[in-house]
Order: sequence, then structure tokens, then C-alpha cells
Amino acid sequence: MLELFSYGVTSLWLEMARVHIPLQNTVNQTVAISKWQAGLPQLLAPPNSDLVLKKKIETYLEDLQNQGLLIDAPQGIWFQSEFMPLVGENSTMAMPAASLTKIATTLASLHRWGINHQWETMVGATGPIENGVLKGDLVITASGDPFFMWEEAIALGNNLNQLGLKQVTGNLIITGPFAFNYESEPIMAGEFLREAMNANTWSRDIQNKYGKMAKGTAKPKITVAGNVQYVKNSPQSKPLVRHLSPQLLYILRQMNVESDNKLADLLTTGLGGVKIVEQQAIWSTGVPASEIKLQNGSGLTDYNFISPRASSALLMAVQRALQGSNWNIADLFPVGGQDKGTLEERTLPKGTVVKTGTLDDVIALAGVLPTRDQGLVWFTLVNRGTDWYSLRSAQDRLLQELTKLWGGAIAPGIQPHITMKNLVLGEPQRNQIINSVVNSNRQ
Repeated sequence: MLELFSYGVTSLWLEMARVHIPLQNTVNQTVAISKWQAGLPQLLAPPNSDLVLKKKIETYLEDLQNQGLLIDAPQGIWFQSEFMPLVGENSTMAMPAASLTKIATTLASLHRWGINHQWETMVGATGPIENGVLKGDLVITASGDPFFMWEEAIALGNNLNQLGLKQVTGNLIITGPFAFNYESEPIMAGEFLREAMNANTWSRDIQNKYGKMAKGTAKPKITVAGNVQYVKNSPQSKPLVRHLSPQLLYILRQMNVESDNKLADLLTTGLGGVKIVEQQAIWSTGVPASEIKLQNGSGLTDYNFISPRASSALLMAVQRALQGSNWNIADLFPVGGQDKGTLEERTLPKGTVVKTGTLDDVIALAGVLPTRDQGLVWFTLVNRGTDWYSLRSAQDRLLQELTKLWGGAIAPGIQPHITMKNLVLGEPQRNQIINSVVNSNRQ
């Protein structure tokens, strides 16, 4: 059964008609969508726009049922070309979304921060540094970096060593939202940082991370005599080093390629909570609120619900949010034939951009398939069953068959410019030494 246009399709027609919808102006956006949809010619949404596709979907579901791969729950299907819906099955029914939720988190992050955003972490000293000894506290002023990892701390420690700092007589003071290796409890995060900045105390895990860094990377050696403390208001201190996170572009790619739940949850916290993510998703897609119900930003719950139609509309909204930049959704989500991560054992058509989702009885896949005959085909498959391998294989085969049916294509608008190799943790270039002369060397 075919449903009404998703906002993603409507927006394309609005753009072709030179009707601009400011994404942040939700009142104007809703009015514009309603007026345009009311005047859509009927020929754009025929009752059966592709009988061959409909038959293939029916056969696909029948085969899964006959093999005993499906549980007694609605299966979700949505396919649409650039200009019209193609076929749907329970496509407006909100159903467990699993990690398709991360599409909504990606969208909200882009709207909040912008693709090039970098979080700043400032390192300062409350006292003088004499002969390598800081007579005071080392202060970490954080702004919510969700991807501060071992490698980042090693590089930061090396910068402090370059300043001549070897020992802190006071405490390690943490202020602001500081997370380290996804640990957001500030005292624990601070303890990790203290360990990372002193190679003499490294665990095997840190040693392994260090072994993958650039050859010749130094090992920092900074001891902190005092305790790790968390304070709400940063004490007055002299700035030493300004650390910048990787750009949001790379952080979102890490989250989506690896389906990193902890990273998604930290981003959601930084956004102000899951309701912010949910509301942005509804505003940007124009689907009814009943089609998007979220409990967290990662999808690691049975209580996140997104309809198949809404999942595709969210991907299209991400693509729109990137217009005017040098990037597209293939830079933020895994690409068939290129990326590993959640696609490690999958056989998707080359060039297909997707987001996977997995729960105990949910295997979901949303993405865009570049074709010769239909252009970009946006799709969502939500299968309810417990045989993950068989269901994933069936999804891949269906997309391979559709590629044969419509012809494969190279679509410039969804070609990736980067890979996971472009994300290098511990890059010293992202650390700026603010005070290069801090060692008074008093005798």
C-alpha cells in the first residue's frame, strides 16, 4: 500500500519550484509544506508506481516468512525515487528503529553545531612553572568534546612536556562537561587523563593505542601530586594549551560507520537531551509526530520508534542539511564496497549509502541506492526476526536485484570524499600552545 509523500520528496519539488524552506523556521516550514502538498498533481503519486518492484517486495517477504525468519510482528518497507513513492509496507507505522536512531542524532548535530564544528578544551595553570614544576593546579576547562580519547591525551601531554612541564604539585582540576574515552563522570575521566599524561603508569590498553600512533610520537611524562577534583566554576588560571577535537564531520562518520552507541549518547547529551533530537527530526521531515518517538539518541533500546517512511525522510533531511558544504551523506554514513564497521560482512551494491540497525529481534537498513533508471532510490527495510545473518543477507540480495533491475549508477551527489583513514586521533596540529614561555627557571 502506498502512502503520501514524505517531506523529503516534497522538499525536492519545492526546490525545483524555487520555493525555499528555512529549516529553522518551523512555522513557515509547516505552512509551506501543507500548501504545496495540497496542490500536488495526482499523477505524481499513482496507486502502483512500479508493479515489478511491488512484486519483488512481496516475494522478498514471502521468502523470509517461508524460511521461518520472521517473528509475528509487522515488517516495515519504504521505497521512493527522487520524485515519487514507489512502494510501502507498514511504512507509516512507528516501529523499533534500533540504530537508525543515529540518523536523527546526526541531523540534530548538524543543525546545532554545523559540519565543521570543533570542541575546545583549554588547559591552564594556577601557578608558576619553575624548573619543570607547576606550583599550583593544572586546570582542564571542557566544552563537551564527545571524542576525547587516549591518543588525544597523549598528544596533549606531549605539548605540556614541550612547555617544560613535568610535575604538578597541586591538583588536576576538571571544570565543564569533560568526557574521556566515553566516561562522562568527571572524576573518573580526570583519572584517565592523569594516567594518559604519564607513560610510566600506562596500562596495556594505552600502550596498544600508542603503538598505532605516528612513528616517533613521544611518550608524555607528567606527574600530578594532588587529587582529581571537579568544580563548577573554573578557577583563574594562565592558559597553556588550547586543544581542538576532530571536526564534527569525522565524529559523525565514526558514530555511523561503527554504530557507536556511547558516542551517540554523548552527542545527545550535548544537544540537550533526546527530546531535542526528536523534535528536530519531526521539524525537518514534516512527518507526523506519531512516526518518531525516541527514548535515547543511540537506538540501544526497544523503545525508540521510527516509521520506515520517516527513516528515509531523515536521511534526505541530512542530505539537505549538507547543501552548500563540500560534503554529502556518503561522508557521514558507511558506503557499500568501501567501509567496514557494520558493513564488514555485508554484500551491498557498491556505492549504496546506508545506516544499519540491530536489536535482538530487529534488523534494519535505511539508505540510498544510486540507479540508472530511477535516479536515487531512498529505502528503509525493517525486518523483525532473530536470525541476523540470514536477514542481512536477504536485504543485501534484494538491493542487488534492484540494482540489476534499474541499472547501477555513479551519483556524484552521494560520492564520499573521505574514509575512516582520514580520522587521525592524536594529531598534534589540533593543539595550540598559547604560552610558549612558562618556565621561569628560577635558581
